Amino acid sequence: MSLTPQSVIQIENTHLPQTPLFANAVSCETECTYKVVQSNSHSAFGIRTERPMFQIPASNIAAIIFFVFAWGLYSWLAYRSPWAKYTLSHAMDAYRYRWMRAMLNRDVRIADTNVASGLQQGTAFFASASLLAIGGTVTLLSATEEVTALARNINLPYLADPLQTEAKTFGLMVILAYAFFKFGWAYRLFNYTTIVMGSIPDGCNDTNEEALETSLRAARLATLAGRHFSNGQQALFFAVGYLGWYAGPLVFVGTTLMVTLVLLRRQFFSQARKAVLPGPNKQDRVNSGA
Repeated sequence: MSLTPQSVIQIENTHLPQTPLFANAVSCETECTYKVVQSNSHSAFGIRTERPMFQIPASNIAAIIFFVFAWGLYSWLAYRSPWAKYTLSHAMDAYRYRWMRAMLNRDVRIADTNVASGLQQGTAFFASASLLAIGGTVTLLSATEEVTALARNINLPYLADPLQTEAKTFGLMVILAYAFFKFGWAYRLFNYTTIVMGSIPDGCNDTNEEALETSLRAARLATLAGRHFSNGQQALFFAVGYLGWYAGPLVFVGTTLMVTLVLLRRQFFSQARKAVLPGPNKQDRVNSGA
C-alpha cells in the first residue's frame, strides 16, 4: 500500500497476533494506536500525544478576580476617592508645588537640578529592575516542564500542571511589563520637568507672572511623574502578592490582602504621612530641641 503525504493511517484497538514477529515487542493483549503524521518537510510514522485541554478551576478564577478587585480598590482609594486628599501621595504633591515656587526665589538652582537628577536615576533603576524581572519570567516559561517535574517530585500540586504554571507566569510577565512602562514614562516626565525648570530665566522670583506660570507647569509635570512612578511601584508590590498564586488560590488571596493592607496603611496611617502633614508637630520640636 502506498502512502501520500496527506495519508493518515489509524489502527485503533487492534489486538496484535501472537507470532514470533511480535513476541519480543508487545503482548498480544496490548491495544495500540498508530498514526502516520505529516511533518513540515516529509511524511513520517509517529505516535501522536495530545496535550490535555487547559482548564482553570473555579477557585483560581475567584482568586484572580479578588486580585484585580483589590488592586483597583487600592488605586481608587489612594488617588480618586474622596479620601485621596488625606494620603501621603497627596501631601507630597503639595510639596512639589512648594518646591517649584521656592526654586524661583533661589539665585543658584544647582540643588534643584540635583534633586531632579536623583529622581530620574531612581526611576531608571526601577525600570531596569523591571526589565530584568521580565527576563526572569521568560526564562521560567522556557523551563516550565522542568519546574513542573520538580514540583511533582517535592509534592507541590499547584505547580504540577504545566499549562496552569505557564498561564500564571504569563500573568506575572504582564504585571511586570506594566510596571516597566510606568517607570519608563515617569523617567521621561522627569526629563521634561528638568527641561521646563531650565527654561526659567535666572533672577526671576514668584512676583514674575510668566516665571510663576512656568514653575507651576514644572510642578504639574513633576506631580505626573511621581504619580506614574508610584503606579509602577504599586505594580511591583502587587506582583509580590501575585506570587502567592503559585502556592494555590488561598495563599494568593492571603498575599494579595496583605499587600493591599500594607499599601493602604502607608498611604493613610504611616509615620511618613504624619511627618509631611502641614501644621505644628510637637514631637519634631522636642527632637530638635526647639
